[in-house]
Amino acid sequence: MKTDIQIAQEAAMMPIKDVAAAYGITEDDLELYGKYKAKFSDELIDRVKDQPDGKLVLVTAINPTPAGEGKTTTSIGLAQAMAKLDKKCLLALREPSLGPCFGIKGGAAGGGYAQVVPMEDLNLHFTGDFHAITSANNLLAAIIDNHIHQGNELRIDTRQILWKRCLDMNDRALRNIVVGLGAKADGFVREDHFVITVATEIMAILCLAENMADLKARLSRIIVAYDLDGNPVTAGQLNAVGSMAALLKDAIKPNLIQTLEHTGAIVHGGPFANIAHGCNSVRATKTALKLADIVITEAGFGADLGAEKFMDIKCRMADLKPDAVVLVATVRALKYNGGMPRNDLATENLDALAKGICNLEKHIENLQKYGVPIVVTLNSFLTDTQAEYEYIRNFCEERGCEFALSEVWAKGGEGGIDLARKVLKTLDEKESQFHVLYEDQLPLKEKIEKVAKEIYGADGVTYAPAASKMLDKITEMGYGNLPVCMAKTQYSLSDDQNKLGRPTGYDINVRDAYVSAGAGFVVILTGAIMTMPGLPKKPAAYSIDVDDEGKITGLF
Repeated sequence: MKTDIQIAQEAAMMPIKDVAAAYGITEDDLELYGKYKAKFSDELIDRVKDQPDGKLVLVTAINPTPAGEGKTTTSIGLAQAMAKLDKKCLLALREPSLGPCFGIKGGAAGGGYAQVVPMEDLNLHFTGDFHAITSANNLLAAIIDNHIHQGNELRIDTRQILWKRCLDMNDRALRNIVVGLGAKADGFVREDHFVITVATEIMAILCLAENMADLKARLSRIIVAYDLDGNPVTAGQLNAVGSMAALLKDAIKPNLIQTLEHTGAIVHGGPFANIAHGCNSVRATKTALKLADIVITEAGFGADLGAEKFMDIKCRMADLKPDAVVLVATVRALKYNGGMPRNDLATENLDALAKGICNLEKHIENLQKYGVPIVVTLNSFLTDTQAEYEYIRNFCEERGCEFALSEVWAKGGEGGIDLARKVLKTLDEKESQFHVLYEDQLPLKEKIEKVAKEIYGADGVTYAPAASKMLDKITEMGYGNLPVCMAKTQYSLSDDQNKLGRPTGYDINVRDAYVSAGAGFVVILTGAIMTMPGLPKKPAAYSIDVDDEGKITGLF
């Protein structure tokens, strides 16, 4: 079997203007980045805003395992299958981060014959959006330190600077640093920190902003520090908003590329779901809904993270309503959740499957809490058996879910026809009764406990003293009505990545909290989650190369 990058490099791409034309988009509506990439113009977004919306389908998954689930691959293959059934369908996906691309997880362009292309461009610099976000973030950091150096008119307490610098790379050495060393002219010495770009508030703001005016309003609300009296200091007070917005002028425009089968794919924004809200931009999703009859979007990691935040943060803020959810699993991942060793996953084992399917069961129950119809799909592997398929099919149908096998990795859109038909049947026969999990006026701790108990299955929540104190302060400042963005390990329903399946008899441990006032949510840090990952012992970067003709190899 060819590698993902070989398949992508051998693909015959259409000029992006021709892909766009299938959705009624003219070349004048696009800002071209070469032949195969483009951004939507503001004029296009404004022109289509009053058109009726298509149907919105969210693709999510069980908790990720080393055995793999294939959520993005399924999303892309499903869109290709819809096109084969003559449905006007668009993808709305996130952009990949360089962190996992050079780390352990790889890129985020799909796999096999269900990929978006140009794959190398997307996984590397793409249209420069992440560079712009990184630059805007670090400009604000520089303005903070310059303000202090130039006299500190706002009386910023240098012990309570919240704003961190960022880099779109896994680099553990930058988690905790000291800046300002040297002479007097080099600034004040203080402890500082880095986060990965996809965990920044700028990324979240860009993905939640409706337009430039909304973007600037959100930027102005960013709380960067507290003053000596304990009052918040904002980016607006530091006069940083205009220059930050200038850096983000193009980044706020959604990007258009294509699948291997020339279905349109709007790829824009990339917040992580374990430490941010994990969805592509509101502008991308809303524009896609105006241009297509069916929009396939995805949210990061398992449904306990990405789907919960899609529903409780993105849909709440943007007034979106998903019409159906596709829940992705694999036989191998379910057996892994049942305690089967990774090296044995290719062997049929119905006992391990029966033990591990509780993880799928919990995600089905969670999604049903939002009132959205569910289609469960299995991303198939050659080692799967018919007995395993039938066990899972019966399990899902007993719980009121449609079920379909997905073979899109090996067969592209053709391998997703059954899944596409089940999704279409669901859209036709079942009406979404979507609602959020909790109301705005619920106190922050009750929102946290609602998610912990109802979505994670925890008995309760424990709070570190610092977290409790900060939640009280956030409420006193007037932000108690915001939704919560839970930062939690993706590998388990709990906050302990080693607890597989459907853990019970545990508490969620909240160690800290802070308000992202510009994004419009309160971040809740649980367990050992970190906002600047590190590289593994053998990072993917070791295998990536480029030959004398400029051809990239080893990227996946």
